[in-house]
Amino acid sequence: MKHGKKYRASVAKYDLTKKYDVAAACKMVQDMKIAKFDETVEAHVSLRLGKSDTVRDTLVFPNQFKAEKRVLVFCKEDRVKEALDAGAAFAGADEYIEKVKGGWLDFDIAVATPDMMKDVGRLGMVLGRKGLMPNPKTGTVTADIAKAIAELKKGRTEYRADKGGVVHIAVGKCSMGADKVAENINTLLSEINRKKPADAKAGYVQTVSVSSTMGPGVWVDFKEEE
Repeated sequence: MKHGKKYRASVAKYDLTKKYDVAAACKMVQDMKIAKFDETVEAHVSLRLGKSDTVRDTLVFPNQFKAEKRVLVFCKEDRVKEALDAGAAFAGADEYIEKVKGGWLDFDIAVATPDMMKDVGRLGMVLGRKGLMPNPKTGTVTADIAKAIAELKKGRTEYRADKGGVVHIAVGKCSMGADKVAENINTLLSEINRKKPADAKAGYVQTVSVSSTMGPGVWVDFKEEE
């Protein structure tokens, strides 16, 4: 890929073959920002996974950077008021199931009570493609509606490894202080390391890099916890 002058000028500022601590890497990424818009800062964590290993979980970053999410709760009629009072944008059963079947997706996250999953499961072709299907692993299938919504409002974020074993996730904005972005990255790495498979061998976290939306990547010198 041929890069423009701004990109090449940014790359020339630093030795990008080296690894840097998280704080330094975040400062470099912000310094190498090339777009006029407020670029997102992204972390890329490559994991050594076994054939049957999957990584999918959630965390709450200490420093938020995303707009408040619109939550849809699939629940029975007797729990609609509870969901709306807790901060859900939409709540209900058959009405919203039919709306989603018809292509309506005017929400950011879907939560479902366990007794609704038989019906919600039939929306797999719609919600699954958009990554919106409620899932117990991410806390979006739960009887505790209020708790789930409260955590989602605080910015609970899902992360997962792709087929190549790499977690790609937004961790901040270039307009944020580098220290806040670094704190978010450290939280992510701590969570990934803490929840690694019990039989994971040394070197579970193989590489870590950070970049802005349009900028070059910076390698992070990450020491895996024992």
